[in-house]
Amino acid sequence: MKTTDTTGRAGPPEDQHMVERIFEMGLWSTRYIVILGVIFGAISAVALFIAGSLEIYNVLSEFLFAAESHIGHEEILIAIIGAIDFYLIALVLLIFSFGIYELFISELDIARMAGDFGNILEVTNLDDLKNKIVKVIIMVLIVSFFQRILSMTFTTSLDMLWMAISICVICVGVYFLGRHV
Repeated sequence: MKTTDTTGRAGPPEDQHMVERIFEMGLWSTRYIVILGVIFGAISAVALFIAGSLEIYNVLSEFLFAAESHIGHEEILIAIIGAIDFYLIALVLLIFSFGIYELFISELDIARMAGDFGNILEVTNLDDLKNKIVKVIIMVLIVSFFQRILSMTFTTSLDMLWMAISICVICVGVYFLGRHV
């Protein structure tokens, strides 16, 4: 039989053996290992934000300031879309870091006090976290597809047909993804 304290939370049962109580405390404390995922996920996100920003900076500086710039509009667009890919993957890592921190350690109280970030951080279980991450990953795949389309050369009308079918399939998928929300 578990006892409850003044807050209504269950306390240790009176008949629980001390070895069992120590084991459970130790086992429960192992959840703090997810801090490694939180820290390295956040560091990786920062690195990807910096890499994406540097990619945009490099392509724009070459285009704007190089005396004999051989870079065209298409290359600029491809580089910027590649940077967007970096940003989206960084967002996946941030959502993952926030989510596992809130699921295993504690709510991000400072974000809750700010008020406007509740919809980002509303992760009550692993399925919620997975769904948020999957949606961003799908966006990464769409952006990557768009980047590849821009760099393709179409030689036959069949190539154009396959591209149109691919875009249609992506649109249908995004439609159904939006309906799931």
